Amino acid sequence: MDEWWDLVDAAGVPTGGTFRRGDAGWPGGAFHLVVTVCVYRADGTVLLTQRAPTKEFAFGWEFPGGSAFAGETGPAAACRELLEETNVTVEPEALRRVGRFTEETALVDLFVVQEPSGSAVQADPAEVMDWRWVSLSEVSTLRTSGVMAAPWGPRLDALWPAATATILAADDSRERTSPPHESW
Repeated sequence: MDEWWDLVDAAGVPTGGTFRRGDAGWPGGAFHLVVTVCVYRADGTVLLTQRAPTKEFAFGWEFPGGSAFAGETGPAAACRELLEETNVTVEPEALRRVGRFTEETALVDLFVVQEPSGSAVQADPAEVMDWRWVSLSEVSTLRTSGVMAAPWGPRLDALWPAATATILAADDSRERTSPPHESW
């Protein structure tokens, strides 16, 4: 099945055009919307997924996400991608967009959302080979150690401070720690 994206300008305003993923001839000055979701728990840990071996940037760690389909809003795309990759269901109204990062052909929106009660991560092996809950500080450490998928270096530099502030503000009375885990 072909994947079609809406084309938007640098401000995220739809141009009225669409583009099929993988086609040559990307229109100059156009972008498409990419969404990512940082799911956090009450203890301050966040969900990272490891890209499947068959995916671009294989084995890199990231937040779940992907491209919005033509006609799809950012929050709807974020909910769909999170469900597809992790089997975690959230409502669009629960998402908080913390920022946007501009790449060569994409506007990348980062959303944060608290893990829904009763959810259980079940990774789709076609998309995700592993997943982990990590502390906020570990995300920064992983970024500097080079285990995050390549696009995530600049994305985290731009968006992580706002994401961290939003998560901490959600419940600033809780200590933000996580149990130790095996090495990366």
